[in-house]
Amino acid sequence: MKKVAIVILNWNGRKLLESFLPSVIEHSAAEYSEIIVADNGSTDGSVAFLQQRFPSVNVISLDKNYGFAQGYNLAMQQVDATYAVLLNNDVEVTPGWLDAPLALLDNNDAIACVQPKIRSWRNRSFFEYAGAAGGYIDRYGYPFCRGRLLHVVEEDRGQYDTPADILWATGACLFVRTEVYRSAGGLDARFFAHQEEVDMCWRMRCRGYRLVYTPQSTVYHVGAATLAAENPRKTFLNFRNSLLMLYKNLPESELPRVMRIRFWLDYVAVVKFLLNGHLRDAGAVYAARREFHRLKPSYLSVRQENIEKTTLTPIPEQMPHSLIIAFYLKGKKTYSALNPGDNPFTYVV
Repeated sequence: MKKVAIVILNWNGRKLLESFLPSVIEHSAAEYSEIIVADNGSTDGSVAFLQQRFPSVNVISLDKNYGFAQGYNLAMQQVDATYAVLLNNDVEVTPGWLDAPLALLDNNDAIACVQPKIRSWRNRSFFEYAGAAGGYIDRYGYPFCRGRLLHVVEEDRGQYDTPADILWATGACLFVRTEVYRSAGGLDARFFAHQEEVDMCWRMRCRGYRLVYTPQSTVYHVGAATLAAENPRKTFLNFRNSLLMLYKNLPESELPRVMRIRFWLDYVAVVKFLLNGHLRDAGAVYAARREFHRLKPSYLSVRQENIEKTTLTPIPEQMPHSLIIAFYLKGKKTYSALNPGDNPFTYVV
């Protein structure tokens, strides 16, 4: 059994595999790591290409596109390694990228997940939107990162070159204990894609595990390789999944108030989309809220299980205020401005 399985989910990404898989093979020591490509029913010849071009890579062929969440869940059922890395097919890794995350996991059983520094492949001196230097959420479910608030992405000038406890690690490159992944229920398959790793990490944190960012490992992520940034489908999934995530994980004392305020924040987003001429995105927010209410009853038992297994509340890494207000009304455009001391957020009711 290998120490770590590097699991790359692929759907019609033959060109991305051709570009980025060589760096993973080159910089991942075969004596303790294995590389697995879980193919989500690709129709572009990805599987045949892998078998011919990269015979050392193990391939799991799924019969259809199960989405990011269930695709990884199915692949993880076949992983026989102490740790796994969920790695996007558009990520370039660097020499020694496995070392620091694996050392953290080896040396502290309380750590469930580790995220390396995520830089932009297109603009290599900048952080990448999805993950940057580790993720957090605000009180109302809006995710953000050290190095990225909403749409503002910072240049990496070494300002986040300190390890930090985080609330979520990006699914672009997520190191996780295999058994904890399974015991926590993995990724929510009904999310399909977007924010499923935030939900899973929040669940793990509630159960007392730590999630850590290390700057000693760096990877470069293309990002937005599946859905463009302005895409109604992406808008729908982000808003719906964010609402489901709040419902699943918030303590009872917080849930009613948060959901009331989130209602108004969502419709502020609708107005903003309309003013910018993004009519389909505005409609996607409305559709997301409608779908959330349709799905909500089926999540009651999931919520009850999460609450019963919660051992840590409040979560130190959850911002107790509104990111939207801090960003748009108070002018806080960087993580350092939002949290100058770079300490865990102080919870205020």
